[in-house]
Amino acid sequence: MPNLVVVSPAMNRMSGFQELESHHLVPGDMLVLKEGKTLLPCDAILISGQCIVNESMLTGESIPVTKTPLPQADNFKPWRMHCAEDYKKHVLFCGTEVIQTKADDRGAVKAVVLRTGFNTAKGDLVRSILYPKPMNFKLYRDAFRFLMCLVAFAAIGMIYTVCVFALNGEEAGEVVKKALDVITIAVPPALPAALTTGIIYTQRRLKKKGIFCISPQRINMCGQLNLICFDKTGTLTEDGLDLWGLLPSERNCFQDIHSFPADRSLPWGPVFRAMAVCHSLIVWQGKIQGDPLDVKMFEATNWVIDDSSGHQIEGQGSTHATVVRPGPKASSVPVEGVTILHQFPFSSALQRMSVIAQEIGGEQQVFTKGAPEMVAMLCRAETVPSNFESELLLYTAQGFRVIGLACKSLQAGKQLTDLTREEVESDLTFLGLLIMENRLKRETKPVLEELSAARIRSVMVTGDNIQTAVTVAKNAGMISPTNRVILVEANQIPGSFSASITWKPLEENKTEYYRSLEDDSQTKRRTRLALESGQYHFAMTGKSYQIVAQHFRHLLPKLLLNGTVFARMSPGQKSSLVEEFQKLDYFVGMCGDGANDCGALKVAHAGISLSEQEASVASPFTSRTPSIACVPELIREGRAALVTSFCMFKYMALYSTIQYLGVLLLYWQLNSFGNYQFLFQDLAITTVIGVTMSFTGAYPKLVPYRPPSQLVSPPLLLSVVLNILFSLSMQIFGFLVVQEQPWYSKTDIHSACLSMNNHMENYSSVSSLGLHGMRDGALEQTDNGYKSYENTTVWLLSTINCLIVALVFSKGKPFRQPIYTNYVFILVLIGQLGICLFLVFADIDDLYSKMDLVCTPTMWRTSMVIMLAVTLAVSFLVEPRLGICIKTGTIAATLPTSPLLSFLKAIHLNDKIKGNARPNHLFFPLVSGMYQALPQAREIQAAFGVSYSDAVDCQEELVTVFWWRALVELV
Repeated sequence: MPNLVVVSPAMNRMSGFQELESHHLVPGDMLVLKEGKTLLPCDAILISGQCIVNESMLTGESIPVTKTPLPQADNFKPWRMHCAEDYKKHVLFCGTEVIQTKADDRGAVKAVVLRTGFNTAKGDLVRSILYPKPMNFKLYRDAFRFLMCLVAFAAIGMIYTVCVFALNGEEAGEVVKKALDVITIAVPPALPAALTTGIIYTQRRLKKKGIFCISPQRINMCGQLNLICFDKTGTLTEDGLDLWGLLPSERNCFQDIHSFPADRSLPWGPVFRAMAVCHSLIVWQGKIQGDPLDVKMFEATNWVIDDSSGHQIEGQGSTHATVVRPGPKASSVPVEGVTILHQFPFSSALQRMSVIAQEIGGEQQVFTKGAPEMVAMLCRAETVPSNFESELLLYTAQGFRVIGLACKSLQAGKQLTDLTREEVESDLTFLGLLIMENRLKRETKPVLEELSAARIRSVMVTGDNIQTAVTVAKNAGMISPTNRVILVEANQIPGSFSASITWKPLEENKTEYYRSLEDDSQTKRRTRLALESGQYHFAMTGKSYQIVAQHFRHLLPKLLLNGTVFARMSPGQKSSLVEEFQKLDYFVGMCGDGANDCGALKVAHAGISLSEQEASVASPFTSRTPSIACVPELIREGRAALVTSFCMFKYMALYSTIQYLGVLLLYWQLNSFGNYQFLFQDLAITTVIGVTMSFTGAYPKLVPYRPPSQLVSPPLLLSVVLNILFSLSMQIFGFLVVQEQPWYSKTDIHSACLSMNNHMENYSSVSSLGLHGMRDGALEQTDNGYKSYENTTVWLLSTINCLIVALVFSKGKPFRQPIYTNYVFILVLIGQLGICLFLVFADIDDLYSKMDLVCTPTMWRTSMVIMLAVTLAVSFLVEPRLGICIKTGTIAATLPTSPLLSFLKAIHLNDKIKGNARPNHLFFPLVSGMYQALPQAREIQAAFGVSYSDAVDCQEELVTVFWWRALVELV
């Protein structure tokens, strides 16, 4: 049943409010939100009162969110533009649950309908699930191209078929049927189903490990991930914070630090009042709910929240407000309690929150808390201690999370609804620093070490202080103790469109400075001098990142190639950063747990949410356990799924090609496979193999290179082509050699099993006597036109060859477990091989008649087995070496040094001449690939002044590019 809501229709406001079913709502209607829980049927903007909303369905955060009414503005800007990034604080989203409403002096809590149906935030989410963003993955593009090649291959076969049958005088209808058969044989119709099967099995394995997926196509992408962006709080560090200490400030000086827990209680004063009221906590279902930081801070005061009744506020009538009072364990204070009159909720963009509070019987005050740098900017300069920056650095460098506190008194008589946030958060008095301890999760360091060993970059993207982030990155192992950290600070020059950038090693006080107006060559020279310092990592804030992206676009790729810590990043900047990494050909994963990460989780190739809430639908992957241990697990399974997809693709292509070649050979004699022969190959062999080949699980260790991502690469194409040649050679050999056998007869398909000593002389007498009574029935049976020695030979060879190809292509290590661990697949292969060998050596007339086979001498059957064994041995010898070529670039390593260096120099020079927006975009990753593949890497490194460090790991693609271009250079 639809929800019933109280509505004032948009077209007739004079008629007052009426109760309607929610599906009648249209944009412009005004809603009245009653007390109690309400599930919102539309997107609406709050215009009066306050709401506490559970948005976990959309964001994944179980923390209740406070919604405030749209502020009144004198300008004529659209409300969305006026509110900038904070507009969500005033919008009630469809599908979320209003768990508490608070009326203000304007009466009932009201909201205006903005959007309905699929135009709402929930509708957009549902739409993104039903119609996910198309992925531009090389595997799928190459698969389509490969299928087109098979279609062209089939077209050649059709022409061959038409020519052969037409020249032999076959009827037109028969020629058309035979030609169309070639298409269904050459292009495997079961290929999409076979590829999907592997993904389904991987999804099932992930589910058993507590990782859920709503976009299965992205599983293969996880196998290519080479950069993971991590949020900090709740992802790398514990979600809960411990209150470590308070550093109060009085008269422009920091006082002695107050540690927690402590025997002495915190004295009553402005700092205590700020801790008691500057939060967005509520009482829900008998428990205090809200941000973990707010909960810890409030619990330290030993006060309680009284959220049950309305309160009379002088000059403003009766309204609902939250009151905090001393609890049973609280120390004695001179007030009965403090009323929280109004909230300006925390904003990621503003990096702060504020409340207006009033002691019962006292004056109104503003309390603000947030990022220390931001809070200090809002305070009067004379109230901020002179050693503010050094004290802040002292604690953030130790990895503490530091919060700034400030307050001011409000003039009496002002209506709260008339106050803007800018007015409230100005001319504040600095109160001190709240120091929170945020410990690393137990799994963080081992997981990051595992990713580093696998040459997968780890990057921290957080909204926290940059010093805290750098310290956590060092403690977690993202930054080696021997590596330098260079702080990148960019600033807009006041009154101009230019900007400046500063490079500051965190270990030193030296800086290098230049302006964007300087000569470009001088800029590049200074940049190179600043960066040529060996192993280093860049760290920057969201503000600096924004300015660099706008004014120093040519530096952005280099900064991103070596950037490890990005702090004070807004949700929009996180999404932008992920997209910039993707432009550098990284396959980017994003791991986060909060609403601030939702945009980046959607944009990344693989977004991994650590939230248990149903809201994780915003992310393709969700981990039941809030630990980054799911990241290497997902990469392992992704690599296994990707390799499985390649194996299945190669097998299905080979199976169809083997069958295609066998049919074309038989077409030369106007023959073909029989119906049961096709059925046996398609169902008993290929379908069963397609279902069971994908059972192989992921290899437990992450190796330092990735599986190939494209089909159109020399090793993979070579693998397919060589196996096609092996199959073709074996079938042609069998087809021709069987015709040279002394017992072969084109017209008499029973001659081979007669007495080989004298069958030419005694054939007529033997047949008339009915040799052992076995041949009479056979001779009387009607030949359907399929039976021949060529048919029997080619079909048996091609059928068992399909088993050989399945075994050869079922790769195990390094991305999948050894093939013998897939017990079902091994048993299936053994069973199928046993049946095929039984068909080879059995001499059962009824069975042979059904399968359109003919009897051949035992020696010939043994010869066929030998041919198959040789093919198996050759395939097994060749296939692993092609894998080695992919892994180590063996072929590239055999090239002489001088052509190699000239080749790299040519690329480098070409980039300079073209003036690429991303200089050395190909060059740096290419040298990176050669660095790990070639013995001459040191010479290359010295020649060009580059290091491996964090360059893009495009292993297989780089070797492929190198092969083609290096061959051109050598020729």
